[in-house]
Parts: sequence; C-alpha cells; structure tokens
Amino acid sequence: MAERVIPLVDQRLAMRVPGVPAHVAGLPTGRLADALGRPLRDLRISVTDRCNFRCGYCMPKEVFGKDYPYLPHSALLSFEEIARLARQFVAHGVGKIRLTGGEPLLRKDLERLVEQLAALRTPEGRTLDLTLTTNGSLLARKARALKAAGLNRVTVSLDSLDDAVFRRMNDVDFPVADVLAGIEAAQAAGFQRIKVNMVVKRGTNDHEVLPMARHFRGTGITLRFIEYMDVGATNGWRMDEVLPSATLIARLREQLPLVPLDASAPGETAARWGYADAQGRHDAALGEIGVISSVTQAFCRDCNRARLSTEGQLYLCLFASQGWDLRSLLRGGASDEAVAQAIAAIWQQRSDRYSELRSELPAAAGHAAEGRRRVEMSYIGG
Repeated sequence: MAERVIPLVDQRLAMRVPGVPAHVAGLPTGRLADALGRPLRDLRISVTDRCNFRCGYCMPKEVFGKDYPYLPHSALLSFEEIARLARQFVAHGVGKIRLTGGEPLLRKDLERLVEQLAALRTPEGRTLDLTLTTNGSLLARKARALKAAGLNRVTVSLDSLDDAVFRRMNDVDFPVADVLAGIEAAQAAGFQRIKVNMVVKRGTNDHEVLPMARHFRGTGITLRFIEYMDVGATNGWRMDEVLPSATLIARLREQLPLVPLDASAPGETAARWGYADAQGRHDAALGEIGVISSVTQAFCRDCNRARLSTEGQLYLCLFASQGWDLRSLLRGGASDEAVAQAIAAIWQQRSDRYSELRSELPAAAGHAAEGRRRVEMSYIGG
C-alpha cells in the first residue's frame, strides 16, 4: 500500500488579500465571466471546518485527530458576513448557493443563515436555488427547521447501505440506519428534490453500486456516483482505486435498463441516466442516477463554481492551492461596492482547469502535478 504523506504546512494560511480597483467600473451586471468565458453561477459556502465523521477520502483520522487545530470561532465568518458576501455574488450572476462543510449541520443555528440567504433575490427578481450537502447524521432533528427557513434541496452523502462497510468508511462507527432516517425525515419535512452522493472507491465499496441503485430506484431520490478524487494532500489517493464512471455505468446496465438524459443545466457536473421502462424510454416515476467523472472525464470547460471557505477565503477551483482573503475586506471596512469590485477582479482573471490539464499531461508530469499542495476538501467543501 502506498505511504500516506502528511502535509507539514497548513494550507489555510495560503491566501492573498485581493486588491480593490481604484475606479469603480459601475454596478454588477450579472454577466461576469472569467478569462475562459465561463460565467459565475454557483457559489459553495463552507460554514464549518469540523465534521463528526472521519472518512478516509476526506478527513482521515490520523490527520484530523483530537489535537487537530480547528479554526477558532472568531475566525469564522458570521452569518451576517456570509449573507453580505453572498449578496455581492448574486449581483454578479450567482443563482445557486450550496452550504457545505465539514459537516454544515454542526454549525449552531444554521437555519438563521438559511433564512438570510433565502431572502436574497437575483437581479431579475428570482429566488435562489438554495441547497445543502450533509452526511445526514443530524438531518433527522434539523430537517423541518431547515425547510421552514427556506432551504430548497438537500444532498446526503452515503457511501454504502451495508452497515459494516459504512461504519468502516465513516471511521466513527456511525450506523447507516441513522442516515437513512435522516433522509426519511427530509422527505417528511417536504423536501421533494433530495440527492444522495456516493463516493465510489474501488476495492472498498464498489460492490455496493448495484444495491444502492436498486434501493433508491423509484423513491424520488436521485443517486449520484462520484469518482474517488485526488483532492487535498491527506487522503492517500491512488488512480488504481478509482472506478471510472464508464465502467460503473456498464456494470449497472448489465442489470438495470438505463438511458442517457440531457444535462439539466449549463455547467452540470453529473452525466444523467434515467431508469427505462419496458419500451426503453425513460420512466420518470423510476427516477434517475448521475455520475460525476471528475477524474476520467474532466468538465473544467463548463465550470461556473466558486468556493468560499468558512473563514472567508475565496477559491476558484476545488483543486486550488491558494485562496483570496475576502474576510479582510469585510472586517477592514470595505464598502459593498468595493467588495463587489474585488470579486469581479478575482473572477475575471480566473483560468483554472486543473482536471483537464492533468489528463493532458504525460504520466511523469502528471504525477508531479498531482503532488503539488492543494487545499483540503473538508476546508472548502466538495
């Protein structure tokens, strides 16, 4: 087994203070584009760097142990600061906000933030697509409050239905039944668009792909399979542990009739497949699955997402090694106009396309690229 490398430098410290243009170029138009012409449409906000699971592909216990130096509360953006930043992103064209972590439901009174974000409107007057990704451990007790506060959708991370496998993967002996209870509570609370994300790691839980597909077929819940990714520096990633999405779909189609579906929106990360009826047509009552192929089929060219860390650092790519410090602007007295201009200047110079470049490099160069320091997924969310 390959030796796991533990980083000696805290990647949270790798940040730049953004400059504010000397002359304000007018109000945001909602049509901000980066250096490759990609619009800004999706903002992922991490509300905590803490999690109560220790999944090996995200927060392995040997790194994130009892002595790990989590951020002090004073370093975290307040709900009011998050809402203020979100307002500027929405003015630039963001229509979807996803709350992440760590485990976001560990942030006390999160429904207060949901209320503030749900009150925002796009320049066209539309409400936001406001969603949350959770491991489901606290969802049963929080689902109704989140729905009442204005949350639109919930995505639950669930890597196996087999209790023994699931307990090993979360590495805190948490039972799968409690996550399933959280999903049921979300349905009972009125959430109609629930997704379940399964990170597939070859040799660990890939035998659970078919049982998961069968379990959620016809339930109204969309299951998405995610290729095991080389995010951060602590998860010991190896290519031979990746199950390519093409292989996964072929395996499913041996047992279940599936037909390809069109993308639901520009920049959609998942390739969609619908369960088919006896005539080979998609049966909407049976639902669909999705595959996110961030390793084998990069989708950088359509990426319209930015990520905001829990302490206000803006990252332009999931595989970034450095962020932009927006918190310093907020706490330094910058006006909303100045913050909006700084965001625009950062996004306009964005040219990140790590996954595409990785796939184009020769093997030796690719290994070198994979070895560069990157911020941890638990810090900026998935």
